[in-house]
Amino acid sequence: MKLLASLLMAAALVAPAFSASAADAAPVAAKPDLAKGQASFSAVCVACHGADGNSSIGANPSLAQQHPEYLVKQLQDFKAGKRTSAIMQGFAGMLTDEDMKNIAWWVASNAAKPGFAQNKDLVSMGERIYRGGIQDRNVPACAACHSPNGAGIPVQYPRLSGQHAEYTAAQLVMFRDGVRLNSPQMTGVAAKLNDREIKAVSDYISGLR
Repeated sequence: MKLLASLLMAAALVAPAFSASAADAAPVAAKPDLAKGQASFSAVCVACHGADGNSSIGANPSLAQQHPEYLVKQLQDFKAGKRTSAIMQGFAGMLTDEDMKNIAWWVASNAAKPGFAQNKDLVSMGERIYRGGIQDRNVPACAACHSPNGAGIPVQYPRLSGQHAEYTAAQLVMFRDGVRLNSPQMTGVAAKLNDREIKAVSDYISGLR
């Protein structure tokens, strides 16, 4: 009887400890709602970025198969004014963090369509810069962060493969000229590139797969 009483007393003391531990545990993040993401994308994003995230307009980026964490960060940066665009700041300003997450994970679930390099005179220069950088100016190889095939590294570095050359070139110029400020690393890289080099590497990126 004494043993049973001791066990019951121990159980009574331990139970609250387990309950408190469970209550203090961090809540599990809700999974993205892909159906809501598709609905929001269709209502807000489709005109510029295509029905499935594959943009047909060179000035507008393709978003399909992009790392969703990167997309969420860009939307948050637009909303906070850390990245400027009159159009995107207006759209992002209407979205909650949950909306952004749903949209990003839905569009990332769609396969990206392959692109093609257009300028055969510059593609060799673009390949040299992308794969080897420019050593005498300490320009690192793009492949080091964005991977040899342009797939990027999830969470850390965006996918570039097949992106419109026009869009990529415009972003590099904005980084170089201090217009786009939400990536100090890219600002430092682009600052060392001239217009011809930017055009060459952007065209090469569009053909990566």
